[in-house]
Amino acid sequence: MDPETRSLRKTACNRDCPDACSIVVEKEGERAVRLRGDPDDPVTRGFLCERTAKFLARQYAPDRFLTPQVRRGGKLLSASLDAALDFAAEQLQRIRAESGPEAIFHYRSGGSLGLLKVAADFLFEQFGPVTVKRGDICSGAGEAANLADFGVSDSNDLFDLHQSRLIVVWGKNVHVSGSHLLPVLQEAKRRGAKLVGIDCVRTRLAPLCDLFLQPAPGCDGELALAVAGELFARGLVAPELDSFAHGVASFRALAEAQPLAQRARAAGVPVAELARFAELYATCFPAAILVGWGLARRSHGAAVVRLLDALATVRGNMGVSGGGCSYYFARRSAFDTSFVRGEAAAPRTLSEPLLGQELLEATPRVRAIWVTAGNPLSMLPDAAAVRRGFERADFVAVVDSHPTDTTDVAHVIFPCPTLLEDDDLLGAYGNHYLRASTPAIAPPPGVVHEITLLHGLATRLGLAERFPARVADWKARLLAKVAPHGLDAAALAAAPRRNPLAPQVRFAGHRFATPDGRARLPAAAPPLPAPPPADFPLRLLAVSTPKAQSSQWAEPPPSPPEVRVHPAAAGALADGAAAWLESVLGRLAVTVRHDDAIHRDVLFMAKGGQQRSGDCANLLVRAALTDAGEGGALYDEPVRLRAR
Repeated sequence: MDPETRSLRKTACNRDCPDACSIVVEKEGERAVRLRGDPDDPVTRGFLCERTAKFLARQYAPDRFLTPQVRRGGKLLSASLDAALDFAAEQLQRIRAESGPEAIFHYRSGGSLGLLKVAADFLFEQFGPVTVKRGDICSGAGEAANLADFGVSDSNDLFDLHQSRLIVVWGKNVHVSGSHLLPVLQEAKRRGAKLVGIDCVRTRLAPLCDLFLQPAPGCDGELALAVAGELFARGLVAPELDSFAHGVASFRALAEAQPLAQRARAAGVPVAELARFAELYATCFPAAILVGWGLARRSHGAAVVRLLDALATVRGNMGVSGGGCSYYFARRSAFDTSFVRGEAAAPRTLSEPLLGQELLEATPRVRAIWVTAGNPLSMLPDAAAVRRGFERADFVAVVDSHPTDTTDVAHVIFPCPTLLEDDDLLGAYGNHYLRASTPAIAPPPGVVHEITLLHGLATRLGLAERFPARVADWKARLLAKVAPHGLDAAALAAAPRRNPLAPQVRFAGHRFATPDGRARLPAAAPPLPAPPPADFPLRLLAVSTPKAQSSQWAEPPPSPPEVRVHPAAAGALADGAAAWLESVLGRLAVTVRHDDAIHRDVLFMAKGGQQRSGDCANLLVRAALTDAGEGGALYDEPVRLRAR
């Protein structure tokens, strides 16, 4: 690199990941040539995950949208921004006049976690209000569990883990989802903490753990109840438990209803290993439980998370330094989004996990769909039904940077800045730091900021006076809550700042965010998962991968996709065999890999594949809801392998 043309810029990653890393962008002239983690960010600590370190392949991919696209005669053709906006505005106004605003559906997801994305919500609320989604495909059940138990879904400070004597990493693959947690765990171990891992897949964390349990899929609640039963039996619950928790007697009866050995057999783990876990949790205080988001993505996901919450509560680990049960960090708590009313204002809502079915059955029909920060045709269950639902609409507009299953059905595509070009504010759901994404490189000439795009649309819809045109004005509005603490857009652009509204210890003194300040313990346990049908003996587990951020792959995935199974579950299929992966919904061509780290009841594959490339796992997953929070029960689907 020529030192005379070399420069450095900083920004932050806005994609759906808990860390929201700060990035140092090395440039040669106006072109980014290398990405590395910012060493000055206390969480990022100078390194990036593989998918972000390799983002330049996506940044400069030849299929990127560089100008708006409008479908004419069945083909997408380049158009000017003005022409595309004129077309979109005409379609939206026509459909509203003919069928009312409820016939228009605004779908926003987490493809970007930038807070300015709420501007799209605001615009469509002013235009309608229009139909919006309800529920949350990723974290709905877990957040609902936290709300039921504690009144809010939040955590102790990330670095408070240094005070823990025991850390339980429960269903969380830290090398893939939140890799910047790993140095924190290593430092806690250096300070003397014990580490327990629990997962139906033996992850790369296992060698670092003092104990690693591998329960059958969906049986985690049995482990929590077994340990809670031991705490009650040994008199090791918090002595003042009745003063800060409701339902102690009924939860105790639930926990002691079965002996530890029986629960170990039900969960498929050795009795001695479960007893060792109970001993560690009983004697190592304070202890923190880190809950993986996938635990809640089953039909009884909320009930399982509630049992983990209860285990932490009865031992007295909630509201103390080094303790807690962490599912989520309240990433929006620093930002004022009160100007958007959301579901409360909408004339109707559609369930995100059931979106295909709801679009197909909606009366009156959804005639127009606007997609912000999402690729629902890949990322939602029963993906074929989602596609049919979108194809039923008269008009589909998608804001995205690259082709996806969703842009394949669009009538107009508006290109948006990438994470290296964006200008936004970020809160993380894996730590309490706030960051700004600032343009490290200029977007192509045909790509504008989404505020500019939306203001252009607002002008054509007669809403220009209600919709500020400047990014700076939106940032100031969002930061109104923390401005009294000296935190403005300029401060965040200079360096990450910890959310001044987030306490170091959540629920300090065992005071919870419930109406009376007391936690709620569950009175019932979820049933054990029913055995899969004999002809579909495996459970499909399509999860995050180091190679992709949801459906955003920096490099092409293997084709056909690879699936991993325990050798004992592969039957006559050899390692590397060509096979069909089948569910009751359909089949995919796959390559089989043997892996003894996978539980014998599980088939493991990467999520984020697309229908357009024949690797979309969601083509096989039926749409079903979790027990609370209207989340997606994504990990219950029975599947099988057949030779091809």
